Amino acid sequence: MKEEEFRGKRERRPFLASECDNLSDAERWRRQVLKQVSKKIAEIQNDNLPEHKLRDLNDEINKFMREKGHWERRIVELAGPDYSKIGAKITDDSGTQVPGGRGNYRYYGAAKKLPGVAELFRQEPPPPPKRTRYEMYKGVDADYYGYRDDDDGTLKVLERLQEEQAKLDALEEWKAQETKRIRLETKDDAAAIAQVEKIIEEFEKPQDAGFKSHVRVPLKEDLEKVVLEKRKKRLLEKYVTKNLQALEKGAAK
Repeated sequence: MKEEEFRGKRERRPFLASECDNLSDAERWRRQVLKQVSKKIAEIQNDNLPEHKLRDLNDEINKFMREKGHWERRIVELAGPDYSKIGAKITDDSGTQVPGGRGNYRYYGAAKKLPGVAELFRQEPPPPPKRTRYEMYKGVDADYYGYRDDDDGTLKVLERLQEEQAKLDALEEWKAQETKRIRLETKDDAAAIAQVEKIIEEFEKPQDAGFKSHVRVPLKEDLEKVVLEKRKKRLLEKYVTKNLQALEKGAAK
């Protein structure tokens, strides 16, 4: 109070920083703005404040932060230090800007948790980067095309087991269908089952049991010889006959 009485009437901070032409005054106005910013930031840390109060405080802080920047630029214009680079940081000075938001509006303290604001800060994880065609072709080798699938012999065993299972399934399906068909004809379940079992027994019996050939089976060489003889006969009939006809015509002349 004594200092204010000594200085006289308290000066009012200029509305525009460009109106100040004195470096010491510009630094004094900057310090005044910093005090106001620190006070507002301390207030906005209270989570129990009503929503409208938090929004108003956040707006005021953004307004003072813009004004602070104006005074710091004016100080540089007046050949003073650049406080934007060397000045001490205020608690929560930087605030948090909405991802992708335009302008320099930031949220401070409890204002970051306001409805509609907190959702803006929740970013979805970026999608995994797409692989290039070169990266995809790097994994294409003989294994990709299945060329070495049966090198360890496991695949053959699995295929054989699967084939046997498929045969059994097909046999059971046929037995059910054939039994049903015979049962409809004979009206006798036991006779139908016995007849189907007899058919299967006849089918599974070795086909060459008791078979004896009574004629000689021609060999491959014999078949080739017969074919060759037929070709010779066809050529003789074609060319020798024509030559004889030509000789007979010449003798007649």
